[in-house]
Amino acid sequence: MESNTHTTAEAALLSNPRTQGAFDTAKNSIKVYAALSAIALLAVIVVSSNGHTVNTFMWVRAALLPGVAVLIYQMTISASRGSRRAFERVNALAVIMPIAIIGVDLIPGICPLWYAVLQAVCMLPVIRVAFITRGSALRAAFPKRR
Repeated sequence: MESNTHTTAEAALLSNPRTQGAFDTAKNSIKVYAALSAIALLAVIVVSSNGHTVNTFMWVRAALLPGVAVLIYQMTISASRGSRRAFERVNALAVIMPIAIIGVDLIPGICPLWYAVLQAVCMLPVIRVAFITRGSALRAAFPKRR
């Protein structure tokens, strides 16, 4: 179980304007990801309602990713308040998600090109979060454990 108590040095790093600025940018990026994911879901609904084929894979992913955005946003808030575990999860997900999502979309026949492109665009803000969480401000706030 993670403790919510922090040393004075840890608290100072977390309250540092540079650290909080990095977290604010990450949170805003995740909001953009959530909006883009909602647009992707809306696109699947529109395409389907116009009689075009939308496979189960597209429905499931389009429905799940906006919810995932909410969870990642909550984890980022927890990380900005000092949760190392939440920070490590956001850090890992920001790298794994784009690779997994774009990689799966590249499998021939799994989804149409328009959907693959839309999903790749959705991942751009997540890729930004990957760079932010590996930046010097957040590495200083959450140094590697020995």
